[in-house]
Amino acid sequence: MPDSKTPATELTSQYMAQVANDLDRNAKEQDRISAEIDALQEQLRALQHDNTVLTNMRNALGVTDTATRPAPEADAAPSTTRQKAAPQPGAGKRTRTKKAATAQSGETVKKPTAKQSETAPKTTAAKTTQPTLVELIRRHLTDQSEPRSAAEIATALGEAHPDRNIKTTVVRTTVEGLVAKSHTQRTKQGNSVYYTTTDTQDPTPSASAPADDHAEVN
Repeated sequence: MPDSKTPATELTSQYMAQVANDLDRNAKEQDRISAEIDALQEQLRALQHDNTVLTNMRNALGVTDTATRPAPEADAAPSTTRQKAAPQPGAGKRTRTKKAATAQSGETVKKPTAKQSETAPKTTAAKTTQPTLVELIRRHLTDQSEPRSAAEIATALGEAHPDRNIKTTVVRTTVEGLVAKSHTQRTKQGNSVYYTTTDTQDPTPSASAPADDHAEVN
């Protein structure tokens, strides 16, 4: 029994010694920090006292706070704004150049070339001088001694005017319009229809009428 109590007593003594040392270090650290705080507070009080003295001196001299305190950030802000607002060198020239180029291109598009100006009247004149399909049909029927079908008229006019692309259906519609206006007479033989001008007295259809005229049934 006495042997078991001896190790426990020695361990307790070690813990007590360690705790005593820690307490001693803690107390010394508190003293050190407290001393530093006192020193800092003393420095703070000295600075505050100096600030009060300097402020009273400034007020006695009549100097305002804004005149003595520099404001670099406030001074820099307007300069930055002015730099952004300042136009870049040559920007005005480039703008005027672009406007001038746009105006010139617009004039170029609107202004026709000399060849176009010369060609347009000729083309218009050529179109206006061409006879209409009505005139061609009336002339053709006037020159014929016998009635003609729409297919015969279309074939004859197509050969005489290959650039007109004259079709039988268009001729039939046009000549029927002339019949309605009494400018052309219409005669019928079987299933074929023939046309002649009102000046032609012989309404007899020609014996050489093509067999496909049966497609022109009224």
